[in-house]
Formats: sequence, C-alpha cells, structure tokens
Amino acid sequence: MGFGEGLREFRLHVAQAELDDLRGRLGRVRWPDELPGVGWAYGIPLGEMRELVEYWRSEYDWRAAEARLNAWPQFTTVIDGANVHFAHLRSPEPDATPLLMTHGWPGSFVEFLEVAGPLTDPRAHGGDPADAFHLVLPHIPGFGLSGPTTGAGWEFKRVARAFGVLMERLGYEAYGVQGGDWGAAVSRELGRLRPGNVVGVHLNLLPGGGAAEEPLPEELAALSPDERERTVASWERYRSWARERQGYADIQATRPQTLAYGLNDSPVGLLAWIGEKFAEWSDPRCPVDRERVITNVMLYWVTGTAGSAARIYYERAHADYAGQPPEVSRTPTALADFPRDNFIPLRHVAARTDNIVRWTSYDRGGHFPAMEVPELLVEDVRAFFRLLAS
Repeated sequence: MGFGEGLREFRLHVAQAELDDLRGRLGRVRWPDELPGVGWAYGIPLGEMRELVEYWRSEYDWRAAEARLNAWPQFTTVIDGANVHFAHLRSPEPDATPLLMTHGWPGSFVEFLEVAGPLTDPRAHGGDPADAFHLVLPHIPGFGLSGPTTGAGWEFKRVARAFGVLMERLGYEAYGVQGGDWGAAVSRELGRLRPGNVVGVHLNLLPGGGAAEEPLPEELAALSPDERERTVASWERYRSWARERQGYADIQATRPQTLAYGLNDSPVGLLAWIGEKFAEWSDPRCPVDRERVITNVMLYWVTGTAGSAARIYYERAHADYAGQPPEVSRTPTALADFPRDNFIPLRHVAARTDNIVRWTSYDRGGHFPAMEVPELLVEDVRAFFRLLAS
C-alpha cells in the first residue's frame, strides 16, 4: 500500500502520566446511593460498578491491550476535514475479498478482535482459504482514534461517503461491507451510494427493518402465521425499548455537549454509560468479556471522544432526512439475525427497501455478535460472500 494520498502510519501509545491520572481518578470515586433491592431497574447496579471499577484500577492491563491492538497495521488519513483512523489487515491469500467492517456506538474497532484472524487467514483457523478477506477497520469520525471531529454534520450518510473515499485511497475498486448498529447504517448507505463498487452488504442489524408502529389488523392478516407472530413480537420489543431504554439516545440526540462534561471528566461515569449497554444489549448466555469492555471504554477515555461520538445521534436527528424511511438499496444484502439484539427485524419490511439475498436467524447472540458469538458471525460473513461468488 502506498502513501501518496495522505495515508500516515499510526501506532497507539498512551503516556504513562495519563494512565497514572486515570488510576488516581478510579481510586477517588464519589459513589452514589442506591435503593435496596431494585436490581437493574434504575440502571447499572452499584455492586456491578464497584466490581468493574476495582478490576479496571487493580487488574486490567492497558499495556497488554495496547500491544495487541498495535499488532494490527494502523493508519490515519484526512477525509472531508476529519482525521480517519483505521486498521488495514491484509490477508496472506492474494485473492482475498476486501471487506470494510464498521463498528457502532458504544463500540470501536476493538469489537473485531476475535473475528479478524479467522476472516483474514481462514487457512490458519481451520477454514477454506477461498473465504479470506482483506479487512479495513475504521473508526467512525468522532469516535475514538478518529476523533474528536472539529465541525458539525457528521451523520451516517457523510460517514459512508468518507469511507467510500477511504476504500478508493486503498486501491479497492470492488469490496464488501459489514456492520451493526451505526456500522449497519453506514454499510447499508455505502452499498446504496456505490453499487458499482460494493459487491455485497452484510448486516447484523437492519436499519428501519422492525415494527416502529403498531401493526394494523389488515397488515397482519396479509402475513404468514410465522411472520405475523414475529411482527407482533417486534412491535412489543420496540414499545419496551421506547419506554425503558431509549433515554440514552434521546439525550445524545438533543444535548450531547451537556452530557460530554460528565463523561469526559469521570472515567467511572463513562464506564457506567457504556458498560450498561454492553451488559443489557448482549445475550446473557454469551456476555462480552469485561477486559474487552474496558479496552473499548479506554479508547473513548484516552481520546476524550465520548461527547464527539454522541454527536452522531444529534446529527442524524437534525438531518434533513430525519424521520424518513430508508432509501431503496439494490445491492445484494445479507442479514445475520441474532435473537437478543435490540430490535426484531421483519422480512416484509426489509423487502420494501433492501435486496435481501440471505437471511439467517440464530439461536443465540445479541447486539455485539463479533464479541459475543464471533464464530457465528465469521461463518455468516463467509457464507454470504461465498454465495455472491457462486
């Protein structure tokens, strides 16, 4: 890979003084009170937080995590005024398919630590070398090592345009895209914007693909029994989400700057804000390892980007397309449907806007499948692109 288009090598290193400051803050927590016997009803419990913070302060090894991340070749480049950081993992298989994988909130490229090896080098992991990928793992502008952004307007469509430029700079004319959460919105949009470049869109969340309104009797009557049952369940899950779990998004979509003061000043506040999501959005049968959670939180802490990342909610909510259904995409699309994700996608809704050529429902996994069930996600990605090549 050449460096003629503003690509710069990057190596992660956090100064020891900053780590010492963090450890001091973790040792001087001003703990809140807690009502007895309420469990998770009011948010992440005090006992859970005390245990996580003590682990972070006394056992967690940032230098080990830093070294593992630095084993990935990393680069930065400026696109549309934003400094975009990414890892670029070339497969040893020369004919590997380029694949852009995009994280979501409150994630980072740490999400892909367990899937990167099997995807880039299947031969070394008991797989077929024909299933190999060259991986590009960027941070969304404003998030972690791609932040903070210095101007307004970084909603997901602008991110998709920037990532299209990134793939051009890397010399990839034809490639696949994959993502969940905001990464799903970015990936789907990139497939819509560049159908001549994107050979396939693999998603583990389908933007706008669930029931956001109560289904009418005539709508339900037109569906198969299984889809009818799924539609009712999708609506009930959406109602529960809107009632109990939507608050974080509403705050980030309206007052991200006010929120940023607390998250940027208190590592414990940041851990609570992000750690709650990893706990509640994951399948309890396959929870995300706490070391991965802390490493992910560290990337927000050391870059001071909790507020900058939150702004993507504000920008989407205030964009001229806010509230509109997704635009139609004709690019071949696959959905890996994990049962404990936040929303239940519906085939008849997806068919209105997406060219779904593969839909696979799994019996376990949640919002972070690359961390919860990496083996399932790897095989689903392989199977989709194998289908496209057949």
